[in-house]
Amino acid sequence: MKTSHIITTFLLAAGVAAVIGLYLDPKLESDPTEEVETTAPSVASLAVEEPVSTLRRKATMHVRPDGHYWTRALVNKKSTIEFMVDTGASVVALTYKDAQKMGLRPDQLDYRWEIRTAGGKTMGAHVIVDTIQIGQVKVNDVEAMVLRTDLEQSLLGMSFLRELYSYEFRGDRLIIQQ
Repeated sequence: MKTSHIITTFLLAAGVAAVIGLYLDPKLESDPTEEVETTAPSVASLAVEEPVSTLRRKATMHVRPDGHYWTRALVNKKSTIEFMVDTGASVVALTYKDAQKMGLRPDQLDYRWEIRTAGGKTMGAHVIVDTIQIGQVKVNDVEAMVLRTDLEQSLLGMSFLRELYSYEFRGDRLIIQQ
């Protein structure tokens, strides 16, 4: 047998095998990229379902040598208050002095709520803070308590934190996101 005859026979057999394969498995006829395109969600639907995280407002706080996270916040668009972050506090807790600084008139508030703190019991007055802003993050209508005594520092509690999209402790940083 000549070499050219062997090559011709081989090519003919390969062609027949290819035709039989296509006939037996129709999926091989379709372009694999078509299948991916028909099952993949469109870019528009992805954008609607999950917003791009870079659009979220963020602020970062660093731990201080005392082991707590501290921040300065703009309260009611006019007063800067220093808060210690306290995830154990149900609500934002304000010192009498910080309430005065914010213009809340703490001497005229109703201190009828018994508050349990790490230091014991004290009396508190319920208030709604119009805004608390830390960096780009701004929360409106924040529930708070003004404590008459026994509070050395205002606390940024869960009534603020639970209004956020997320808060995450990462090393020596606390990252809040809205």
